[in-house]
Amino acid sequence: MDAVSKESVLQQFIDACGYPATGVWAAPGRVNLIGEHTDYNGGLCLPVALEQRTLVAVALRSDGIVRVHSRQSDETYTGSIGDIAAGWAAYPTAVLWSLALEGLPLGGIDLAVDSSVPVGAGLSSSAALTCSVALAVNELHDSPFNRDQLVQACIRAENEGVGAPTGGMDQTIALFAQPSTALLLDCQDGSTEPIPFDLHGAGFELIVVDTRVKHSLADGQYGLRRAQCLDAATALGVDSLREATANQAETVRDPILRARARHVVTEIERTRRVAELLRSNRFSDIGELLDNSHASLRDDFEVSCEELDVAVAAARRGGAIGARMTGGGFGGSAIALVPEGSGAEVIGSVSREFAVRGWRAPHFLSAAAGGSATRL
Repeated sequence: MDAVSKESVLQQFIDACGYPATGVWAAPGRVNLIGEHTDYNGGLCLPVALEQRTLVAVALRSDGIVRVHSRQSDETYTGSIGDIAAGWAAYPTAVLWSLALEGLPLGGIDLAVDSSVPVGAGLSSSAALTCSVALAVNELHDSPFNRDQLVQACIRAENEGVGAPTGGMDQTIALFAQPSTALLLDCQDGSTEPIPFDLHGAGFELIVVDTRVKHSLADGQYGLRRAQCLDAATALGVDSLREATANQAETVRDPILRARARHVVTEIERTRRVAELLRSNRFSDIGELLDNSHASLRDDFEVSCEELDVAVAAARRGGAIGARMTGGGFGGSAIALVPEGSGAEVIGSVSREFAVRGWRAPHFLSAAAGGSATRL
């Protein structure tokens, strides 16, 4: 596939719609450094925006029609403003629906979508799409909403419009990221803090391993984990597991709920500790915390899978100082923190392990902390 660029998506718009777009907006994918399944528990997470982005070329209409062309599917959806499409077009049309609920006077729109964010890799391609559309539509209507409001509109688009549960981390990082930083997000009060994350300056690189698998077991498991966390909090008499201590988590009688609570409270503490270390540029000290996060997700939260476990173990053998699955689980991606210049060894180690098992070759990308959604 050709490289994704402003020029290419402008040409795509002309080819699909027959006239030039008004402009192009972009929003990044993300990788979560640590803090998995903590967002909907009022906890802490530490995402990093990727340089890989979703681009949308946009022009407003006045006839109530919505047209969305995706380069990835090479399909065009056509519908009425306010309707939520099925399939891939659900995300952009749900954003329009959500903004209309907030009172934005939408008269119709044409969109062309292209992306370098891998779909299904746990790198938040959906939020990259929804946030790029939301920012574009907002700015074309003279920006009545601030970015905090756009985050909420995009969360509602995914939760209520598409029916995809999301805790808000992905939308927040897409709209508030800064270059060379991670974003410490407190999901209890919505506050954010930029955390220095200059990989090159610290002598490291972050390798993302896209396993290219997504197990059907994932269907419904995200919602089940949310329900189990709520049940555990109820058993402890707290509003959310953010308010529980590690000692309290061990008092939950049900062994499954106890394990879920243990993951959440320890993961919140690991996230806090990683942020502390990064503030002091102590990259080399976060490896064990990444490893422990993966073990907790594998054993206590039970959202890993064989491919992720193999990728993490092989990355460590290849020289990574720490590795973990990232994203919702049951497939998707793992990350490995690697001394700069050692990426080839880690990639080779993981590739060999997949080949030995007869699995499809994974994809790799080197993650660099990019900026937030913007007009190009």
